[in-house]
Amino acid sequence: MAPATDHQALLAIADNAISLARDHIARAGPLAVHDKGDRDRVTDLDVGIERAVRAYLHEQTPDIGFLGEEEGSIDVGRSMWILDPIDGTSNLVHGVPFYAVSLALVVDERPVVAVIDLPALHMHYSAVSGAGAYSAHGRMSASTTTSLADSFVSLGDYAVGADAEDKNRDQLAITTRLADRVERIRMFGSAAIDLAWVAEGRTDATVILSNNPWDTAAGILIATEAGALVTDIAGQPHSFQSTTTVASAPEVANELLSLLETGRLRP
Repeated sequence: MAPATDHQALLAIADNAISLARDHIARAGPLAVHDKGDRDRVTDLDVGIERAVRAYLHEQTPDIGFLGEEEGSIDVGRSMWILDPIDGTSNLVHGVPFYAVSLALVVDERPVVAVIDLPALHMHYSAVSGAGAYSAHGRMSASTTTSLADSFVSLGDYAVGADAEDKNRDQLAITTRLADRVERIRMFGSAAIDLAWVAEGRTDATVILSNNPWDTAAGILIATEAGALVTDIAGQPHSFQSTTTVASAPEVANELLSLLETGRLRP
């Protein structure tokens, strides 16, 4: 049993938990798909992964709480594992390989250990606070791009469910502004992928008009440890109270945030 302060040992536990998730995905047969909200889906695989990972983490770290996207939280103190069993469920359902398992250990609302795995693409990312971010190829660094005109930028999904129309007005405004200024815009359908690929330098920035902790906690640490600047859309330091998430190569951050601020979108 690893103490909550031994982050390297906890990273090994997180990696083992992610391996359990990968095994579930590899063994999965036809998916049972259910609606959990307006155009929002969940599968039996999401739930099965969450239950298996929660049980493993409770066995290994009983003094650490747990929050999963599908079945809620077990809160036992300052520390909590946060899991998105499949970030990008709609992609998975439609046979698109852009989905991820995202797991973070958060202490006092600050991520300190993170793992993101893209099973269909055989990509794996991890970070420990203060120790850098890594892929299978070694330590990662965010892009050195210096101009938005040369930037490859991803956007988070358009909203569904409650208040989707209002949220999508902001998303459309952002899309229009960026389309006139950046090299290309992409929408991958997974916040974990958005943030991991900024960390790896595959993309130069991402703009996500949400901050669900299961979507962003792991990716925020990985991007930050790779040298990306992570803020909210108003340029304020990112926190669990933020309602938006922006991560970018440091040299384009000011230009990007200035563009996003034009017309004053919601914070």
